[in-house]
Amino acid sequence: MRQEFRNEMKTLEETLAKQARSAARAMEHAADSLRNANLALAESVIDADANIDELQRQIEDMAISLLARQAPVASDLRTVVTAMRIAITLERMGDLARHVAYIARGRFPERVVGGPGYDLLVRMADEAVRVGRQVEELVRKQDLAIADEIDERDEVLDDLHRQSFQLVLDEDNGMSHQEIVDVVLLGRFLERYGDHGVTVARRMHFLVTGLRVDVESTPGTEEEMLGGDFPEGFSAGDMED
Repeated sequence: MRQEFRNEMKTLEETLAKQARSAARAMEHAADSLRNANLALAESVIDADANIDELQRQIEDMAISLLARQAPVASDLRTVVTAMRIAITLERMGDLARHVAYIARGRFPERVVGGPGYDLLVRMADEAVRVGRQVEELVRKQDLAIADEIDERDEVLDDLHRQSFQLVLDEDNGMSHQEIVDVVLLGRFLERYGDHGVTVARRMHFLVTGLRVDVESTPGTEEEMLGGDFPEGFSAGDMED
Protein backbone atom coordinates (compact mmCIF):
# COMPACT_ATOMS: atom_id res chain seq x y z
CA MET A 1 0.00 0.00 0.00
CA ARG A 2 2.82 2.41 0.87
CA GLN A 3 4.55 1.77 -2.47
CA GLU A 4 1.29 2.49 -4.28
CA PHE A 5 1.06 5.77 -2.38
CA ARG A 6 4.60 6.75 -3.34
CA ASN A 7 3.88 5.92 -6.98
CA GLU A 8 0.77 8.10 -6.95
CA MET A 9 2.67 10.97 -5.34
CA LYS A 10 5.34 10.69 -8.03
CA THR A 11 2.70 10.79 -10.75
CA LEU A 12 1.16 13.88 -9.16
CA GLU A 13 4.50 15.69 -9.10
CA GLU A 14 5.33 14.65 -12.66
CA THR A 15 1.96 15.88 -13.93
CA LEU A 16 2.46 19.22 -12.17
CA ALA A 17 5.89 19.56 -13.80
CA LYS A 18 4.30 18.78 -17.17
CA GLN A 19 1.71 21.49 -16.65
CA ALA A 20 4.41 24.00 -15.67
CA ARG A 21 6.33 23.09 -18.82
CA SER A 22 3.20 23.60 -20.92
CA ALA A 23 2.47 27.01 -19.36
CA ALA A 24 6.07 28.10 -20.02
CA ARG A 25 5.94 26.90 -23.63
CA ALA A 26 2.62 28.70 -24.13
CA MET A 27 4.20 32.04 -23.21
CA GLU A 28 7.25 31.32 -25.36
CA HIS A 29 5.04 30.78 -28.39
CA ALA A 30 2.75 33.69 -27.52
CA ALA A 31 5.76 36.00 -27.26
CA ASP A 32 7.05 34.84 -30.64
CA SER A 33 3.62 35.35 -32.22
CA LEU A 34 3.58 38.89 -30.79
CA ARG A 35 7.11 39.67 -31.95
CA ASN A 36 6.80 38.30 -35.48
CA ALA A 37 3.05 38.46 -36.22
CA ASN A 38 3.13 34.66 -36.50
CA LEU A 39 -0.43 33.44 -37.00
CA ALA A 40 0.38 29.73 -36.74
CA LEU A 41 2.11 30.16 -33.38
CA ALA A 42 -0.73 32.29 -32.03
CA GLU A 43 -3.28 29.63 -32.98
CA SER A 44 -1.13 26.88 -31.49
CA VAL A 45 -1.15 28.69 -28.12
CA ILE A 46 -4.93 29.10 -28.25
CA ASP A 47 -5.46 25.45 -29.12
CA ALA A 48 -2.96 24.18 -26.53
CA ASP A 49 -4.66 25.98 -23.66
CA ALA A 50 -7.21 23.18 -23.40
CA ASN A 51 -4.38 20.78 -22.59
CA ILE A 52 -3.18 22.99 -19.73
CA ASP A 53 -6.74 23.08 -18.41
CA GLU A 54 -6.98 19.29 -18.64
CA LEU A 55 -3.72 18.85 -16.72
CA GLN A 56 -5.11 21.06 -13.98
CA ARG A 57 -8.21 18.86 -13.75
CA GLN A 58 -6.07 15.72 -13.64
CA ILE A 59 -3.98 17.12 -10.81
CA GLU A 60 -7.07 18.10 -8.87
CA ASP A 61 -8.60 14.64 -9.32
CA MET A 62 -5.36 12.90 -8.25
CA ALA A 63 -4.99 15.15 -5.23
CA ILE A 64 -8.56 14.63 -4.05
CA SER A 65 -8.19 10.89 -4.50
CA LEU A 66 -4.97 10.88 -2.45
CA LEU A 67 -6.58 12.91 0.31
CA ALA A 68 -9.62 10.66 0.43
CA ARG A 69 -7.90 7.26 0.20
CA GLN A 70 -4.44 7.76 1.70
CA ALA A 71 -4.94 10.50 4.32
CA PRO A 72 -1.40 11.88 3.87
CA VAL A 73 0.22 13.77 6.74
CA ALA A 74 3.12 16.19 7.28
CA SER A 75 5.19 16.91 4.16
CA ASP A 76 3.08 14.61 1.96
CA LEU A 77 -0.05 16.54 2.89
CA ARG A 78 1.71 19.81 2.04
CA THR A 79 2.72 18.40 -1.32
CA VAL A 80 -0.80 17.30 -2.23
CA VAL A 81 -2.52 20.51 -1.15
CA THR A 82 0.15 22.77 -2.65
CA ALA A 83 0.08 20.86 -5.94
CA MET A 84 -3.63 21.59 -6.28
CA ARG A 85 -3.09 25.29 -5.61
CA ILE A 86 -0.10 25.59 -7.93
CA ALA A 87 -2.02 23.79 -10.69
CA ILE A 88 -4.74 26.45 -10.51
CA THR A 89 -2.12 29.19 -10.84
CA LEU A 90 -0.44 27.45 -13.79
CA GLU A 91 -3.82 27.17 -15.49
CA ARG A 92 -4.22 30.93 -15.16
CA MET A 93 -0.74 31.48 -16.58
CA GLY A 94 -1.83 29.45 -19.60
CA ASP A 95 -4.90 31.64 -19.92
CA LEU A 96 -2.76 34.77 -19.93
CA ALA A 97 -0.53 33.38 -22.67
CA ARG A 98 -3.69 32.60 -24.63
CA HIS A 99 -4.89 36.20 -24.20
CA VAL A 100 -1.60 37.46 -25.67
CA ALA A 101 -1.99 35.07 -28.58
CA TYR A 102 -5.58 36.23 -29.20
CA ILE A 103 -4.40 39.80 -29.67
CA ALA A 104 -1.51 38.77 -31.91
CA ARG A 105 -3.92 36.72 -34.04
CA GLY A 106 -6.42 39.56 -34.20
CA ARG A 107 -3.85 41.97 -35.64
CA PHE A 108 -2.40 39.55 -38.22
CA PRO A 109 -0.82 40.13 -40.74
CA GLU A 110 0.35 43.30 -38.97
CA ARG A 111 2.20 43.49 -35.70
CA VAL A 112 0.25 44.73 -32.71
CA VAL A 113 1.87 48.18 -32.45
CA GLY A 114 4.90 49.94 -33.82
CA GLY A 115 7.64 52.14 -32.48
CA PRO A 116 8.38 52.35 -28.75
CA GLY A 117 5.16 50.49 -27.89
CA TYR A 118 6.36 47.44 -29.81
CA ASP A 119 9.83 47.59 -28.27
CA LEU A 120 8.39 47.80 -24.76
CA LEU A 121 5.94 44.95 -25.26
CA VAL A 122 8.64 42.71 -26.72
CA ARG A 123 10.81 43.39 -23.68
CA MET A 124 7.90 42.51 -21.39
CA ALA A 125 7.18 39.36 -23.36
CA ASP A 126 10.82 38.29 -23.10
CA GLU A 127 10.75 38.80 -19.32
CA ALA A 128 7.50 36.82 -19.06
CA VAL A 129 9.12 33.98 -21.02
CA ARG A 130 11.99 33.95 -18.52
CA VAL A 131 9.50 33.79 -15.64
CA GLY A 132 7.76 30.83 -17.28
CA ARG A 133 11.03 28.96 -17.71
CA GLN A 134 12.03 29.65 -14.12
CA VAL A 135 8.64 28.47 -12.85
CA GLU A 136 8.99 25.24 -14.81
CA GLU A 137 12.47 24.70 -13.36
CA LEU A 138 11.27 25.52 -9.84
CA VAL A 139 8.40 23.03 -9.98
CA ARG A 140 10.73 20.36 -11.32
CA LYS A 141 13.68 20.95 -8.96
CA GLN A 142 11.99 22.55 -5.92
CA ASP A 143 15.06 24.78 -5.52
CA LEU A 144 14.17 27.89 -3.53
CA ALA A 145 17.05 29.86 -5.05
CA ILE A 146 14.97 29.80 -8.25
CA ALA A 147 12.00 31.18 -6.31
CA ASP A 148 14.12 34.21 -5.37
CA GLU A 149 15.06 34.70 -9.03
CA ILE A 150 11.38 34.72 -9.98
CA ASP A 151 10.73 37.51 -7.47
CA GLU A 152 13.53 39.56 -9.04
CA ARG A 153 12.26 38.92 -12.56
CA ASP A 154 8.76 40.01 -11.55
CA GLU A 155 10.13 43.33 -10.31
CA VAL A 156 11.56 43.93 -13.79
CA LEU A 157 8.14 43.18 -15.30
CA ASP A 158 6.45 45.53 -12.85
CA ASP A 159 8.82 48.33 -13.84
CA LEU A 160 8.19 47.75 -17.54
CA HIS A 161 4.46 47.71 -16.84
CA ARG A 162 4.74 51.15 -15.24
CA GLN A 163 6.63 52.35 -18.30
CA SER A 164 3.77 51.12 -20.51
CA PHE A 165 1.35 53.41 -18.68
CA GLN A 166 3.73 56.33 -19.01
CA LEU A 167 3.83 55.68 -22.74
CA VAL A 168 0.04 55.45 -23.03
CA LEU A 169 -0.45 58.69 -21.07
CA ASP A 170 2.04 60.59 -23.25
CA GLU A 171 -0.04 62.77 -25.57
CA ASP A 172 2.72 62.67 -28.17
CA ASN A 173 2.97 58.86 -28.37
CA GLY A 174 1.56 58.82 -31.91
CA MET A 175 -0.50 55.68 -31.26
CA SER A 176 -4.02 55.01 -32.49
CA HIS A 177 -6.81 54.23 -30.04
CA GLN A 178 -6.56 50.54 -30.92
CA GLU A 179 -2.81 50.54 -30.31
CA ILE A 180 -3.31 52.17 -26.92
CA VAL A 181 -5.85 49.52 -25.99
CA ASP A 182 -3.47 46.79 -27.13
CA VAL A 183 -0.57 48.19 -25.11
CA VAL A 184 -2.70 48.42 -21.97
CA LEU A 185 -4.14 44.92 -22.39
CA LEU A 186 -0.89 43.22 -23.29
CA GLY A 187 1.00 45.04 -20.56
CA ARG A 188 -1.57 43.84 -18.04
CA PHE A 189 -1.52 40.22 -19.24
CA LEU A 190 2.28 40.01 -19.25
CA GLU A 191 2.56 41.68 -15.84
CA ARG A 192 -0.02 39.30 -14.37
CA TYR A 193 1.87 36.32 -15.80
CA GLY A 194 4.82 37.44 -13.71
CA ASP A 195 2.61 37.90 -10.64
CA HIS A 196 1.37 34.33 -10.96
CA GLY A 197 4.95 33.17 -11.25
CA VAL A 198 5.58 34.80 -7.86
CA THR A 199 2.53 33.02 -6.48
CA VAL A 200 3.99 29.68 -7.58
CA ALA A 201 7.33 30.63 -6.00
CA ARG A 202 5.72 31.41 -2.65
CA ARG A 203 3.61 28.28 -2.66
CA MET A 204 6.72 26.26 -3.44
CA HIS A 205 8.44 27.92 -0.49
CA PHE A 206 5.62 26.62 1.72
CA LEU A 207 5.87 23.15 0.20
CA VAL A 208 9.61 22.90 0.86
CA THR A 209 9.84 24.61 4.24
CA GLY A 210 6.37 24.42 5.75
CA LEU A 211 6.56 28.17 6.34
CA ARG A 212 3.87 30.33 4.81
CA VAL A 213 4.74 33.37 2.71
CA ASP A 214 1.95 35.86 2.04
CA VAL A 215 0.75 35.88 -1.56
CA GLU A 216 -0.20 39.41 -2.46
CA SER A 217 -2.97 40.14 -4.92
CA THR A 218 -2.90 43.32 -6.96
CA PRO A 219 -6.38 44.47 -8.04
CA GLY A 220 -6.59 45.67 -11.62
CA THR A 221 -8.18 48.91 -12.75
CA GLU A 222 -7.64 48.58 -16.51
CA GLU A 223 -11.19 47.35 -17.09
CA GLU A 224 -12.60 50.70 -15.98
CA MET A 225 -10.05 52.57 -18.08
CA LEU A 226 -10.83 50.65 -21.26
CA GLY A 227 -14.59 50.87 -21.11
CA GLY A 228 -15.11 47.26 -22.16
CA ASP A 229 -13.17 47.31 -25.46
CA PHE A 230 -11.78 43.77 -25.36
CA PRO A 231 -10.32 41.66 -28.18
CA GLU A 232 -12.03 38.62 -29.61
CA GLY A 233 -12.00 35.55 -27.40
CA PHE A 234 -12.25 36.97 -23.89
CA SER A 235 -14.32 39.34 -21.82
CA ALA A 236 -13.87 41.88 -19.05
CA GLY A 237 -13.79 39.10 -16.48
CA ASP A 238 -10.57 37.75 -17.98
CA MET A 239 -8.72 40.83 -16.69
CA GLU A 240 -8.84 39.16 -13.26
CA ASP A 241 -6.62 36.21 -14.27
